[in-house]
Amino acid sequence: MVEKSDNPYRHLPAKAFWRTGVAEAGLFGLSGLWSSAWTLPADAQFATFGSCFAQHISRALISRKMNWLNAEPAPGRTPPELAQKYNYGVFSARTGNIYTAAQLLIWARLASGAAGADSVEYWTDGDGLVHDMLRPKIEPQGFVSRKEAEASVASTARAFARCITEADVLVFTLGLTEGWINTATGQSYSICPGTGVGTFDEGVHAFHNYTYPEILRDLEAALQIMWQMNPGLHVLLTVSPVPLVATASGDHVLVATQYSKSVLRAVAGDMAHSHAQVDYFPSYEIIAAPSSRGTFFEPNMRAIAHDGVDLVMRHFFAGLDLSAPARRAGAGGDAGRAAVEAQMQAEELVCEEMLLETFNER
Repeated sequence: MVEKSDNPYRHLPAKAFWRTGVAEAGLFGLSGLWSSAWTLPADAQFATFGSCFAQHISRALISRKMNWLNAEPAPGRTPPELAQKYNYGVFSARTGNIYTAAQLLIWARLASGAAGADSVEYWTDGDGLVHDMLRPKIEPQGFVSRKEAEASVASTARAFARCITEADVLVFTLGLTEGWINTATGQSYSICPGTGVGTFDEGVHAFHNYTYPEILRDLEAALQIMWQMNPGLHVLLTVSPVPLVATASGDHVLVATQYSKSVLRAVAGDMAHSHAQVDYFPSYEIIAAPSSRGTFFEPNMRAIAHDGVDLVMRHFFAGLDLSAPARRAGAGGDAGRAAVEAQMQAEELVCEEMLLETFNER
């Protein structure tokens, strides 16, 4: 009988091996997927931004009576359904979906004052209504004037700044590598001009599939601005498991999706490894890894079923460490929590990217 020599693998826990950590545990027996890198106060405040999937985290925080920071609530007694229509209470500020690190950098610059609302690109439609191209669907019909549109961007920038300075944890869900830019101004768009608002001009608007170095650079720059505003801010990165609606890369959408998610996952992991104030939560792996066998995808093979979202959230809260003493009186909610909670129970996520499906004529 051959004697087994001592080596580092003989001392690893069961979770380090696929057989015991995954195959034998089964999908619903997985444990130890994530453990928070930080010990947070019991009344920690969370701000959430990013792609559509980020909205699940804010809903879960609210349903557990935790402190989700709503820095830009709807005015007065706005009914919940009307507030959602106008994109209030969807993210911690009225930014709309932030799909790329390049767009996050724009918001960080706006929040810090390094850029003003006049730096954003605006478009006037045939009815004379104005749309800001950073948040193309934030007002369903558009603003009545450029002045009003700029005032709205400035208001959201102030709210975003509040999220940076007041939150203990900013959760950002990376969604896409693909985007569109204005080659003359450098404006980065959340959706291609002409697909929802704006007029597409092939001489000005260019497709850009952000590379690993570009995403890492933009994310690093955005976080450095935030840390200048709040040196104690923690940043929790996730990657959306939701596949692309469509791709302009020329690749099959399945291949394009895997490329996009792989690059984003690599960036998030490297940022977490290189910064003590950055952590990574594996929402992407829970849904999309081989161990799930596609269990949590709806029949369209893109939308995530409620059971999948629930499993992701169970792992999230199981790994969250809120054992430090609370710092504020009355932890666990604010006066507007009931309205926000009712608003966010709506079934439909706000997802601007879904506009692309309307151009699939097959």
